[in-house]
Amino acid sequence: KRWITPLLVVLLVVETSDVIFAVDSIPAVFGITTDPFIVYTSNVFAILGLRSLYFLLAGVIDQFHYLKLGLSLVLGFVGAKMVLETVSDYTMAHPIHVPIQWSLLFIAVVLGIAVGASLIFPKRELEPATAEASEPTPEERLLAQEEVRRQQQELADLTGD
Repeated sequence: KRWITPLLVVLLVVETSDVIFAVDSIPAVFGITTDPFIVYTSNVFAILGLRSLYFLLAGVIDQFHYLKLGLSLVLGFVGAKMVLETVSDYTMAHPIHVPIQWSLLFIAVVLGIAVGASLIFPKRELEPATAEASEPTPEERLLAQEEVRRQQQELADLTGD
């Protein structure tokens, strides 16, 4: 009787990837708050919701083409906040601290604007070509063959063949 089946291996790989992605987000959470309880619980919820949110967002992600820009701004803000607070802790008598409420408000506003802009200004689709491709005429084929022969001769002259 087998105890380890291929399904168990798949389950272990999927759950391991969930844990890796959750651990990967810990520095971003520490950029918002240093409360260990919030960091721990947010990562637990990330592990629980990552897979189901992926399938939810995979169907609609093409509609939100400004979301990458919004996420870039959010990640830049979180990184700058982490650097600013860390540097000011070591170099200033009164360290700079951005309140959690302001950080979350900034993140919500940026993501809201990105989603709203994507809905208001949808991505333009390229117009299909109106002229259909047609077979070349015998004269066009002859001209193309002569051009190929001419280029082959120039190449042979350059290489000394």
